[in-house]
Amino acid sequence: MGKSIAINAGSSTLKFKLFEMPNEKLLALGAIERIGLGNSDVEIKYGDGKKYTDTLDIKNHDEAIQLLLDKLISLKILESFDEITGVGHRVVAGGEYFTDSVIIDDKTLQEIESLREFAPLHEPANVLGIKAFKKILPDVISVAVFDTSFHTTLPEVNYMYSLPYEYYEKHKARKYGAHGTSYRYVSQRAADMLGKPLEDLKLVVLHLGAGASIDAIKDGKSYDTSMGFSPVAGITMATRSGDVDPSVLQYVMDKENITNFDDMIDILNHKSGLIGISGVSADMREVEEAQTENHRAHLARDMFMNRVVRYIGSYVAEMGGIDALVFTAGIGENSITLRQELTDQLSYFGIKVDSEKNNIRGVERDISTNDATVKTLLIPTDEELMIVRDIERLRK
Repeated sequence: MGKSIAINAGSSTLKFKLFEMPNEKLLALGAIERIGLGNSDVEIKYGDGKKYTDTLDIKNHDEAIQLLLDKLISLKILESFDEITGVGHRVVAGGEYFTDSVIIDDKTLQEIESLREFAPLHEPANVLGIKAFKKILPDVISVAVFDTSFHTTLPEVNYMYSLPYEYYEKHKARKYGAHGTSYRYVSQRAADMLGKPLEDLKLVVLHLGAGASIDAIKDGKSYDTSMGFSPVAGITMATRSGDVDPSVLQYVMDKENITNFDDMIDILNHKSGLIGISGVSADMREVEEAQTENHRAHLARDMFMNRVVRYIGSYVAEMGGIDALVFTAGIGENSITLRQELTDQLSYFGIKVDSEKNNIRGVERDISTNDATVKTLLIPTDEELMIVRDIERLRK
């Protein structure tokens, strides 16, 4: 048996999970934060409740990865680097080119780098992680797993924007979506729980976290999704705006004397959503705590709920029905009251949640009432497991 490691590299972060394969046993997980920013926080959880933490000065991703691998040895999680037989990397944008996960070679890496315009906040960091691991473990198979590949099945009518068609022809300006690896995992688990082939189901999956999106899955494929060309589109999120009329951006820029559109994009990504509306926090838990006495916090939560319900309704109409509604990711897995209130608004679809079954966090469960005509499922996502499964699939 070998060991595969799933990597999610951000501009100043490195998150990982280490699995024993092919039995999929989780051996360790953790993160290194504030890479290159000084006072980098290191956390590794392993064994039976053991945890290693430290604060160091880690200058770059090469140092972070070398530290991680060295700690896996010193903590006796690994005996040697030779035990690592696969490295899987989360990559945000695959464009239209990557419709599936791929083994990374020099040509593939060049193609990934060429797509950085499609995810300028994420793709360069993903590439840094790939290069750093290849430098340290050059002979180990590396696999790229793309957030967008699951959505390459979207029909043209759903991925095209109502812009001059030549912008798509020349520049591939279209909807790409995100969170595809999560949707792959969750939709298959939903089919397993329902005891039906995924191809026979109509699902609406709510990936509700700091970054949040909604996906309509029909005939086993992504049919429509809320995020667009970039992850800023769709529903209200922790710090992202979701859908906004472009004309209001020009209006605000003129009023605020914002002359660089990059500054406006930064506002949409980092200063909007829950934090922008509430003025309290980007964390839904803190927004919910404040909403009783704070109108803006109450409004922020109501707007979040409103946008989610709006997308669910449109996707049910698009697919011509729904078999199951699925909650996943941080908010979806843990906010009991939000799940209850959302589903109460959707009762006319035949969606009914049992309050006792729903009184749980982060545990896979059917939370529907016995008489519900549409199932409601709680399924914790596991993108890292999908990544290491792709390593096993592609190495054969």
